[in-house]
Amino acid sequence: MSFFEQPALQYATGPHPHYAFIWLHGLGADGHDFAGFVEAFADATGKAMRFVFPHAPIQAVTLNGGACMPAWFDLYGTRPEDPQDEAGIQRASQAVSDLIREQAGHGIPAERVILGGFSQGGAVALYTALTGPQHLAACIGLSTYLPLAHRFAEGLPRVNDGAPVFLGHGRDDLMVPYAFALKTQALLDTHGIAAELHTYPIGHDINDTEIADLRSFLARALTPGDLAGRR
Repeated sequence: MSFFEQPALQYATGPHPHYAFIWLHGLGADGHDFAGFVEAFADATGKAMRFVFPHAPIQAVTLNGGACMPAWFDLYGTRPEDPQDEAGIQRASQAVSDLIREQAGHGIPAERVILGGFSQGGAVALYTALTGPQHLAACIGLSTYLPLAHRFAEGLPRVNDGAPVFLGHGRDDLMVPYAFALKTQALLDTHGIAAELHTYPIGHDINDTEIADLRSFLARALTPGDLAGRR
């Protein structure tokens, strides 16, 4: 049975897109939630882009009293020491890896795929990018954290140590506290992965400054020379 219950939203900004931008929404949302990113980032790299916004499947979420909603995996609590849905995270990560592979059918190899997400979607994006089998162009995690950090620390094989990583977080975030971002950056730094952490005076949200910083990040991260050097 397929992980995805419905096709992803897909947009191309021109013929023969050079990059693919796969974005994973947050808990309780769907792929439409960030469709505005097409306009925000269409010209950020100077090349045509293919945007892919998948929809998480509907499932019960323990943290929300068992209510069914779009979710990439189950949530049991909000504290770092709370149990995590390891099987669910890995299942979602595998589905996203499959989606990355599908881009090759559109002429876009994994090395030209940008993977990112917000909140729970960002957690899956970070985990997939940092532990998955594919070399990616860049990874973005907004208002999120690296799940299953203990497994990462145990020495999982990593192929994206050289890929640029952008972390953006609101200092006043009450849903995913800012401390999670600091912990994620520190863990990555320990393993030699230099993630940029950008902090904003907002809560669990995205503002115009963050969008501008992301545009700048993409323009810097996706230069032909940088991509060639990471292959």
